[in-house]
Amino acid sequence: MTETFTFNAIGTVHACYKEKFGVPRQPGLVNVLSSIEIHEPCNRPEAFRALNDFSHIWIMFVFHQTRQQGWHPTVRPPRLGGNERVGVFASRSMFRPNPIGLSVVELKAIRQQDDKLFLDIIGADLMDGTPVLDIKPYLPYADAVTNARSGYADTSPVIKLQVTFHAQAIAGMQKLNSCYPDLQQTIRDILQLDPRPAYAGAANNINREYAMRLHNLDVKWQVNGNVAQVVDVVLADSSKP
Repeated sequence: MTETFTFNAIGTVHACYKEKFGVPRQPGLVNVLSSIEIHEPCNRPEAFRALNDFSHIWIMFVFHQTRQQGWHPTVRPPRLGGNERVGVFASRSMFRPNPIGLSVVELKAIRQQDDKLFLDIIGADLMDGTPVLDIKPYLPYADAVTNARSGYADTSPVIKLQVTFHAQAIAGMQKLNSCYPDLQQTIRDILQLDPRPAYAGAANNINREYAMRLHNLDVKWQVNGNVAQVVDVVLADSSKP
């Protein structure tokens, strides 16, 4: 007999990643600042007493943007080129029987803002609006296994693309510098890992323009060989930063 459980989100992620495309494939690959807004009744400061003594935390969350698509018994991990299939439980795919994810991030600060409580975090691989189910401290002695095997993902991701910026993109970022002072570095960190689908590196994709939503901006780039050139950075939907 299958048991059914119901969980309530304890918080919501606020992040620069507004869509799935461009989100790092693992935590810690791009050191951008995000935050978790804690909801009532969990936003009581005493519930987080002593958590700031830990440098890192585990975040359990829901893959809210893809959960309606159901699960797949086999998936195609990007680390295997996007063509070879493995079992879903041998992957970190979002298409799981229960759409639950787990990420370890750096805890930057716990802050109170009026009647709201926030956890500022660094290195999250989470979309804006991601529901958070639970938070736990990261324990190096228990959570880091030095002799563990990592199967097909036995090495850290490598930098795949050199990132350059067209003059038009630089001009666009200069206008936004007061709102997003680390924007150029953030874009470089994301694109150098090549966020495109693993099968997208074929020659017929040369000169194709890609775009991702970052903050309230549209970042547009092209890839030629191992060089990604950012061609424009503009406000999305005529909104203001």
